[in-house]
Amino acid sequence: MGIVVSNIDSAVKFYCDVLGLHIQGKTHEKDNVISQLLDYKNVELKTIKLSADDNSTRIELLEFKNPKSKKLNTISLYDIGFTHIALTVENLDALYQRLKKYNIEFNSPPIISPNGALKVIFCRDLEGNFLELIEEI
Repeated sequence: MGIVVSNIDSAVKFYCDVLGLHIQGKTHEKDNVISQLLDYKNVELKTIKLSADDNSTRIELLEFKNPKSKKLNTISLYDIGFTHIALTVENLDALYQRLKKYNIEFNSPPIISPNGALKVIFCRDLEGNFLELIEEI
């Protein structure tokens, strides 16, 4: 899963320091191959690959130096198409408290699913993307 961000260093701090993912690799691309692949001249971007300890989650953060990215995140959770990223976490209540200290925006406090198997919450990352955080109970 790829997420274009405005500041890759801030995004790494959020996804690693707050959510607990780990850096798996970094690249800085500035060549004809990436330009051809994206069908745009003179592409330059930084990429950092992240994963969970068990490699169940893989996220690629991308910061474009050229072309400059535009912030277009006006998606609602009920819109058609890609709306959110779902991550399985441990101890959602503790994570919720930690995220509140970072002024993360939530739709509600953690809620237990009707079947009692999951605790779930929706929030936004630093770029305004929706994250669904799920704890299996």
